Amino acid sequence: MAGKGGLDKLTITGFADPGFNSQARTRPNPLKVMINPNQYSQAMGVCYTRQQGAGGTGKKVVFNRDKGEALELALVFDGTGTVPDAPTKSVDDQLADLKRLIYEVNGDIHSPNYVQLAWGSLLFKGRLKTLGIDYTLFAPDGTALRAKAKAVFLGYHDNTDGRAAQKLSSPDMTHVVTVLAGDTLPLLCHRIYGDSRYYLAVAEHNRLDDFRTLEPGRALVFPPIARAGR
Repeated sequence: MAGKGGLDKLTITGFADPGFNSQARTRPNPLKVMINPNQYSQAMGVCYTRQQGAGGTGKKVVFNRDKGEALELALVFDGTGTVPDAPTKSVDDQLADLKRLIYEVNGDIHSPNYVQLAWGSLLFKGRLKTLGIDYTLFAPDGTALRAKAKAVFLGYHDNTDGRAAQKLSSPDMTHVVTVLAGDTLPLLCHRIYGDSRYYLAVAEHNRLDDFRTLEPGRALVFPPIARAGR
């Protein structure tokens, strides 16, 4: 936080784990921006699956999953020396620090860092999706004196605390699950209902010819537990 009479700066912190517990060894980390963004945008989305209705007429829309959140913002980096309390680094060096923290591969985890952006009421945890840089001012020799970095981050939530899983595994609502490689029907039933014994009822509900072999990418409907045979 800024001191009395000071100004809070948007702070980007890199982490080496999806739980955002272990701060990455990237330097500098955290990174405080020179100039706060004048705006940022957040977007959220939900995915639905269309299922054939009873009798073959019409299709119902069933919740599948949420798409998560996205954060978009633009950061200005200045090297003219006119910004109060600005770092003495060149624009190129400032951008190198940013790219090292959010874009470049961290050798410890073999991927870019997980990043947290904090500013005022904003606390966003995610990973970089895209980064674009516009250079807008130059010295006579071509050295960049000002640049705008436009970044889009995808939200990342570690569900190991079980809260999100609890919401999505209520046995009293219909679920649509996309099969992943390695999934089995008893395993999915245990995940949804807390009990694997409903797999035959779910297989019948989905008209599966062979419940022992599930095709990755197929959407399976898991009805409320009362309809699954309890």
